[in-house]
Amino acid sequence: MGLLSVLIFLPLVFGVIILILPKKMSGTFKYINLGVSLVQLGLATWLYFQFKTTAAYAGVNELSQYQWLEKLDWIRLDLGTLGTLQIDYLLGVDGFSIGLVWLSALVMLIASLSSWEIKTNLKGYFALFLLLNTAIKGVFCALDLFLFYIFYELMLLPLYFLIGMWGGVRREYAAIKFFLYTLFGSIFMLLVIAGLYLSVTDPTTGNHTFNMVYAMNPANYSAGSIFSALANIQIFGFSARAVAFIVVFIAFAIKVPVFPFHTWLPDAHVEAPTPISIILAGILLKVGGYGIIRIAYGIFPDVAVSMSFWVGLLGVISIIYGAMNALAQTDLKRLIAYSSVSHMGFVLLGVASLTSEGLNGAMMQMISHGFLSVMLFFIVGVIYNRVHDRDIYNFRGLANQMPVFTSFVMIAFFASLGLPGFSAFIAEVFTLIGAFSSESLNGFLPRWMAIVGAVGILLGAGYLLWTLQRMFFGTLRLKKEEWKAQLTDINAREVLALVPLAGMTLILGVMPSLAFDVMSSSVNQFLMMFK
Repeated sequence: MGLLSVLIFLPLVFGVIILILPKKMSGTFKYINLGVSLVQLGLATWLYFQFKTTAAYAGVNELSQYQWLEKLDWIRLDLGTLGTLQIDYLLGVDGFSIGLVWLSALVMLIASLSSWEIKTNLKGYFALFLLLNTAIKGVFCALDLFLFYIFYELMLLPLYFLIGMWGGVRREYAAIKFFLYTLFGSIFMLLVIAGLYLSVTDPTTGNHTFNMVYAMNPANYSAGSIFSALANIQIFGFSARAVAFIVVFIAFAIKVPVFPFHTWLPDAHVEAPTPISIILAGILLKVGGYGIIRIAYGIFPDVAVSMSFWVGLLGVISIIYGAMNALAQTDLKRLIAYSSVSHMGFVLLGVASLTSEGLNGAMMQMISHGFLSVMLFFIVGVIYNRVHDRDIYNFRGLANQMPVFTSFVMIAFFASLGLPGFSAFIAEVFTLIGAFSSESLNGFLPRWMAIVGAVGILLGAGYLLWTLQRMFFGTLRLKKEEWKAQLTDINAREVLALVPLAGMTLILGVMPSLAFDVMSSSVNQFLMMFK
């Protein structure tokens, strides 16, 4: 068993152990979960720093560009005259995925610490939490489309129950809405995966395959493929490959979430318990961005070129729409949820530019937003766990009451609005440079998109600074007098969770090469498909 398999299935093993252990040992479950997360972070950190950034690349559609590759024959089914059904257990990471693997390990550790606030049905909660952990790692490591789809769908089940059973007052509604939205996109994506299977051939065996890497080979979508056979069939004026791209894009756009597929996000975030909000914002949104890059753009580059204007337009709309909605919110958690819609719009804008600066900026934005969104939702959880209220107008002058906590809030807010010295500044600047230069380099995006995107940064500064002023500055004033005794400053466990998040956004803001050096080779190789 390789290192990636250990990283993926370690949580599943201990999830089964938790189910076997008697209920009287429920006090140990949080320590088991925390221990697994620590081991995963240690292993992911070792993998990240051992990643060979100068590795030779034979081509974007070659397995040799992936590291820690694991390939096993998984399913072989003789179909007679139709050949052999080939499904491989295929894992590997490159510059796109290794950073997200490390990010997911850190986020799951912070969510594990936040989960100590959960007091009911601990056996079920931590078993589902560890199952979700396995699915998340599997999505970022899988290189077989069938295996990727299994992990992708496996995330749905634990999230549905974690929101529906441990969430807020309207938790059932939020859980069902999240489940149906995501399932709607992924069901149609399964049809595209089936079509890709009939289009892709393994050069070593001659069998059709779900191999994601081979699917990026132009030879597999030219003569003889299922998509070339359907080339003359028009669906609402689009070719078969264009429809496939749109279907896959929508499936992942729901996860990002992109306007107008975003409406599940505020409800899910508001009703989910804090650790699950952390996972939703810190990881699940990145699964959507990763899927758009790896599958939608990676397997359908010919269509992506013609669709990039519309993808960029959706990104710009998401940036402005999310920021405007955030300005209108009075619930702090809902404000941060809409800010995620705005910030993830920069990812779409960078990807659509198809420039090295834009794509590197998009990847940096996913990693940066992972740290910052986790920090922001953890901050909301600190207040909510003490007084069970999140209304911005019910608090004022918290800096006097909780000075250490306010220091972390200021770091998170200033970093999120893109202040120089923080990771979000690097990510957004590179994204805007890529979008601005796209018109002269490849003609995919007009320059007005970069200009409008920059306005989104100003709006972000507006809602974050306004919230900081309303809640934390001025004379202490609370809705209820008894809250003053309950709103104690953060404890050691909360400091332990916030320090690495604040540290990472500062480190990447000052030393962005820690991320760019790892991802740039894969980005440049990827962009060769669009020349």
